[in-house]
Amino acid sequence: MKRFEINLFSLVIFFSVWTSLIGQTTTYESASYKRFREGKIHYEKYNEFNTQFKYVKLEGFEFEKGIERYYPSSVIKVDNTYYMWYSKPPTYSEVVGPKEATDSTRAFHWDLCEVWYATSEDGYKWKEQGVAIQRGPAGRYDHRSVFNPEILVANGKYYLCYQSAESIKHARWGKSFKTAGDFVPNVIGMSVANSPNGPWKALNEPILKPGSQEDWDGEVIHEPTFIVKGGKYFIYYKSDGRLPWKPNISSGKFNKEHADIPLATGVAIANHPEGPYIKSKYNPVLMGGHGSMFWPYRNGVCATLAEGPERNSILFSEDGINFYPVIQGLVVPMGGGAYRPGNFNDVDIQPGQGLTWGVGHAFYPQYHFVRFECNLSLKNGDRVQKEYKMVRDYMNGDGYKFDAALDSSNK
Repeated sequence: MKRFEINLFSLVIFFSVWTSLIGQTTTYESASYKRFREGKIHYEKYNEFNTQFKYVKLEGFEFEKGIERYYPSSVIKVDNTYYMWYSKPPTYSEVVGPKEATDSTRAFHWDLCEVWYATSEDGYKWKEQGVAIQRGPAGRYDHRSVFNPEILVANGKYYLCYQSAESIKHARWGKSFKTAGDFVPNVIGMSVANSPNGPWKALNEPILKPGSQEDWDGEVIHEPTFIVKGGKYFIYYKSDGRLPWKPNISSGKFNKEHADIPLATGVAIANHPEGPYIKSKYNPVLMGGHGSMFWPYRNGVCATLAEGPERNSILFSEDGINFYPVIQGLVVPMGGGAYRPGNFNDVDIQPGQGLTWGVGHAFYPQYHFVRFECNLSLKNGDRVQKEYKMVRDYMNGDGYKFDAALDSSNK
């Protein structure tokens, strides 16, 4: 009898589960449809990041033979004047590669640079003002070259950070061609001023250095960019590990864990503009990053990538760490410096106003600047979100009611 009760109980459980299963409706979803329904991607008309970058010539920065300018900083506005900083090597200085470089000839295009700055009243016509950051004295971390700058405005002061190389002894040959290679290691230096016109005082020590030999950022620290969020200062940077297929550059132990990452982007965070900056345990936060650009948007951070598996895209992160692509297939600015309305307001206090223009560099026939323009403003984003909300409200409603405002095809 006891055995029969046990079997009867099992039979009841079986029929209960079976009845539950046959009552369910099977859902069929392709991989693309599932990404759409579960992800944060929208069709173009409902995507606040839908834009095209337009490129315009700049007066004052036209191509000049023998003169190179590249990697502009973010653009800021102080009173009624726009400012930007950039890399500039000596005029007509020859690039000969790291094996032949001297005190007056360059190993790379970014060798023997100083940081210059320019001003504009309208963002189209620029006037070069001269040197902002000179190379440091012999033996200091910034003696050989200072280049690829970025600006930060905080606490009533101006902070310029930049890549720095100490000595020609750190110039490693890349072997693929005569002038290939890099300064290994290099660091990020910083100078501080009370005015965008200077004078600038360099900190005694770098604010950021490459990681250990086994880290993903064990080789170099490149292209710093600032974002202020939650009372903290985020500095994004590009790097890569020590890889076995470039032994002329890399020295020491090769990196095996990250050998499939030619380059990536990380972030370091500080409570004060001068640091100390602590690298995120989630690094790298973006795959790729050469010539990337960052700007604040809403309560988060936007980025473009010109290289990597998610290149030619805009990515967004609410927390500054976890990025996801929001639109792809763009011709993004190379080495772009975004115009920063509000001059680095904390996005958790005042939403980032987005991006409408900035300055990037063109490669040919030599490095020179161009202006880029787009429609990624917060105002435009709010309009698109409002239209998308109308569609979602209709989808979640009980009935159908014609509303011409739902059709944004002609907007």
